[in-house]
Amino acid sequence: MCRSAPRVTSAALIRPRGLPCGQPAHLSPATWQHGCVTAATHSTLFPQVPDSADAVLEGLDPEQRAVATALHGPVCVLAGAGTGKTRAITHRIAYGVRAGILQPSSVLAVTFTNRAAGEMRGRLRQLGAVGVQARTFHSAALRQLQYFWPKAIGGSLPRLVDRKIQLVADAAAACRIRLDRGELRDVTAEIEWSKVTQTVPADYMAAAAKAGREAPRDPAETAQLYAAYEELKRERAVIDFEDVLLLTVAVLQDRHDIAEQVRAQYQHFVVDEYQDVSPLQQRLLELWLGERENLCVVGDASQTIYSFTGATPDHLLDFRTRHPGATVVKLVRDYRSTPQVVRLANGLLSQARGRAADHRLELVSQRPAGTEPVFTEYSDEPAEAEGAARRIRELVDSGVPASEIAVLFRTNAQSETYEQALADAGVPYQLRGAERFFDRPEVRKAGIALRGAARFGGNDSLLDDAPDLPSQVRAVLSGEGWTPQPPAGSGAVRERWESLAALVNLAQDFTAARPGATLADLVAELDERAGAQHAPTVQGVTLASLHAAKGLEWDVVFLVGVAEGMMPITYAKTDEQVEEERRLLYVGVTRARERLHLSWSLSRSPGGRPNRRPSRFLEGLRPGSHTAAARGGAAGTGGVERGSFGAASAPAAPAPRRRQRSPARCRVCGRTLTDAGEMKLMRCEDCPTDMDEGLYERLREWRAGQARRSGQPAFCVFTDKTLMAIAETVPDDEHALARIPGVGMRKFGRYGADVLAICAGRDVDVDQGRD
Repeated sequence: MCRSAPRVTSAALIRPRGLPCGQPAHLSPATWQHGCVTAATHSTLFPQVPDSADAVLEGLDPEQRAVATALHGPVCVLAGAGTGKTRAITHRIAYGVRAGILQPSSVLAVTFTNRAAGEMRGRLRQLGAVGVQARTFHSAALRQLQYFWPKAIGGSLPRLVDRKIQLVADAAAACRIRLDRGELRDVTAEIEWSKVTQTVPADYMAAAAKAGREAPRDPAETAQLYAAYEELKRERAVIDFEDVLLLTVAVLQDRHDIAEQVRAQYQHFVVDEYQDVSPLQQRLLELWLGERENLCVVGDASQTIYSFTGATPDHLLDFRTRHPGATVVKLVRDYRSTPQVVRLANGLLSQARGRAADHRLELVSQRPAGTEPVFTEYSDEPAEAEGAARRIRELVDSGVPASEIAVLFRTNAQSETYEQALADAGVPYQLRGAERFFDRPEVRKAGIALRGAARFGGNDSLLDDAPDLPSQVRAVLSGEGWTPQPPAGSGAVRERWESLAALVNLAQDFTAARPGATLADLVAELDERAGAQHAPTVQGVTLASLHAAKGLEWDVVFLVGVAEGMMPITYAKTDEQVEEERRLLYVGVTRARERLHLSWSLSRSPGGRPNRRPSRFLEGLRPGSHTAAARGGAAGTGGVERGSFGAASAPAAPAPRRRQRSPARCRVCGRTLTDAGEMKLMRCEDCPTDMDEGLYERLREWRAGQARRSGQPAFCVFTDKTLMAIAETVPDDEHALARIPGVGMRKFGRYGADVLAICAGRDVDVDQGRD
């Protein structure tokens, strides 16, 4: 059953007769508000498959319903945390399939992790949409590459290496460069970033400077290592993870016949977590699409936390520019968290800066009121860990399942202290990011034992006294190490028991949902779950980094180490890096459904100097702190903005909408502008210009001096298009300059005074300009 939700009878979900397929039934808000009828993440474990296309739409809120019925043309779903984005897009696919509008085999849904792809497959199966491909970008690309390689290249596809770090070490040895373990890891990450941003070794230095990256070694040395790594791969005839995408892109670009064959197979694309798309993944998506626009993307710029890997929210934020006819749906009804948690999450983003912040969504909780977030200060890190473990012990003793509690931290190095504290408190735990459930040796052995018992159960004396499915599973798994009571302590023995206990609990839930189910039925369910990586719940407190927690949720969340130097992390230097740290904390806060604890310590070790302070992100949000100035006028509300392709879709119920921005138009001829360069100039490329040529040359000379001083390429100061826009408008005050596209807050603060002085005709020493 759903937590803290009024019970909704099946009669409340009966659809009025006589409505055409896909038209809203104008359901009462009681069928989708304040509960789990539309909960973003909660559903019954084994729901009944909807008996019709219309039944797929039942229980969706107005905005989710708008997503599900917008099946034509480009669709962009801006979905805040906990608003049911996966529910919306899986129901969209299922509705299209069940209504006969989409052919299952022609749909490709892509996301970023095997877990997310598995969850999507599981949900589609539960909705009766069998045959839809739901994969990661890499998995989809690898299948295509394996199939087309003999035709496109000839022979067999080179071997794919699981881990590139040894190859990087060998490349360093070949270059006679010594790398310690940390440097080896960092150089490997730098190579991965280069490849997903389609940067070749010769261009690495310029690209890294433009992106503001701090190379782990001298940039020239890093470029040398990158080149040696690529040469080593060629010599050994192997490819790496990023090569899968690069080679697929190359094949589709060079072989139009193969590209057309892929496009004939896949007619409709859905991309989850679109804010995490890298330039390379975007290029692959464009090649899959061709000239078509049957694309649905979903994402949230405020959850962009992987930019260090090459991910960028620009593709999401620019979607309407690239697809002017797109339907845009904003999901802001938060079904996950209490109003108190949502208020804190909104407060975090209200102080944010930058482009992602300009497109933030103001969440509106749909849950009953809960408890206020708890803020706690400790003297040192061990005391903080012990305090968290003590509170967790109390929660478990009061009846909160350990699996519904998480401890989240900024770096994996923080985990050990909390592992020890929880073990000392007698609380079971599991590490997120460890081996996948169905890959664990004890789970594989248990599956073999259950399969054998299902096949020969009538001759198995173990099952003589087991009248029902749960008792049969307990009997079989008792031979694999399961016992009614967990073993004492922690470690490997306890982890194995937790895995087996999860299978026992799954059998109980399966029987409750399907009375009369047999052992063979359960084995079939386990096989399907293994294929989808849809793991049962393991009973233990989750320990995870904030990055690993993305996409997950718990009833109770402990955010620990929320102090300056850790949040934001000490190496976050630029404004962009600090803002990503803020978004990371936002992701952590929005993992909590009911209770949220935030803590920090004043020193690292007992007796240490108490020189730490709480994170700047908590200013104005925690009791006793100064109220920070909120950023106003940027939050988006929920609703639907229909493009020209959305006319055939069902109308959504009225919802408050933010006023749409007027399209950018050429100031000379009035034509609507879509090209980014033209939008900077505010005119068409070929329209007459009134640019002050002398001013433009003075700006270029000044820019060259700034580039020399900073050691960056000139375009990192201002692009040519931005300088042209300045020379055309000749701003005479700060407001006029700030309005020019390409002059962001950071560049305005650094270069604004110089630019205004040059525009006013005053001399500026190009080699002694302001920093």
